Amino acid sequence: MRAVAYTQAGPIDHPQSLLDEEFADPVALGRDLLVEIKAVSVNPVDVKVRQSAERTGSGWKTLGWDAAGVVRAVGADATAFRVGDEIFYAGSIARPGSNSELQLVDERIVSLKPRSLDWAEAAALPLTSITAWEALFDRLDVLKPVPGAANAVLIIGGAGGVGSMAIQLARQLTDLTVIATASRSETREWVSGLGAHHVVDHSLPLAPQIEAFGLGAPAFVFSTTHTDQHLADIAELISPQGRFALIDDPATLDALPFKRKSVSLHWELMFTRSLFDTPDIGEQGKLLAEVSRLADAGQLRTTLTERLSPINAANLKTAHRMVESASMRGKVVLEDWG
Repeated sequence: MRAVAYTQAGPIDHPQSLLDEEFADPVALGRDLLVEIKAVSVNPVDVKVRQSAERTGSGWKTLGWDAAGVVRAVGADATAFRVGDEIFYAGSIARPGSNSELQLVDERIVSLKPRSLDWAEAAALPLTSITAWEALFDRLDVLKPVPGAANAVLIIGGAGGVGSMAIQLARQLTDLTVIATASRSETREWVSGLGAHHVVDHSLPLAPQIEAFGLGAPAFVFSTTHTDQHLADIAELISPQGRFALIDDPATLDALPFKRKSVSLHWELMFTRSLFDTPDIGEQGKLLAEVSRLADAGQLRTTLTERLSPINAANLKTAHRMVESASMRGKVVLEDWG
């Protein structure tokens, strides 16, 4: 099978950063599905791993976690899917990625793809949908009110992949007032189009902008990017007993300013369930099934904004550069193997 992989971590412009290679076809065992990959999207995690994670042993490292494709074989213990099923998923960070013609994935973190979306539109959704869903409903527990707080969520980085899904999920599944951050005219238009009630500029102090709405202090803050730059503002603007979640990797995180308000701090990593094979790992498959249903009902829209074809090293390098620019709206997806 064809795949895009590397042996040496480093910058995207390094000659060995991503290479077109040929590998033996994997074999489905246990609860695994063997998937023929039709489309993949690129996320910030792809960039972070490529920059820092070396291959293990004598093999290559294959990136890619978002995927949409067709089941070509099932392991002996897999019962949820059949050969020919069209599926989508975000795989495990501990296993070879989706930047390959064939990939193995545990059936418990998989769902049938939305029928109304094409391969690329579907591939844009899994990782960001799971991250946003788990942050909102598992970590922040947004359906449980905070006494005295405004029933509102501030989403920092609203135009990114995760922020774009968090806005939609909060609007469709809760009665929260959704405040999103965006700094450029095109990203402000994007987050408003996704359903944000209010938009604030993250290049300016956040607390006074939130206060100007007259809503009161938000119960919830979900930070998807540059958390270290906004930490003091978050501590100021969030409600007493509020809940704060983040997904990025600040070099340091001083939680002491949140003590006075008894604010709870929550990390979200969508790979946790698959990394530790938690007893509730199957919740991710159920979650994606609900995302698929909502998409087919017209309640969620794909966040695909850029398509590249075919799937190869050159186009993946282009996609990595786009993600590294930190100025994207939505998601970049690669489709077809040419």
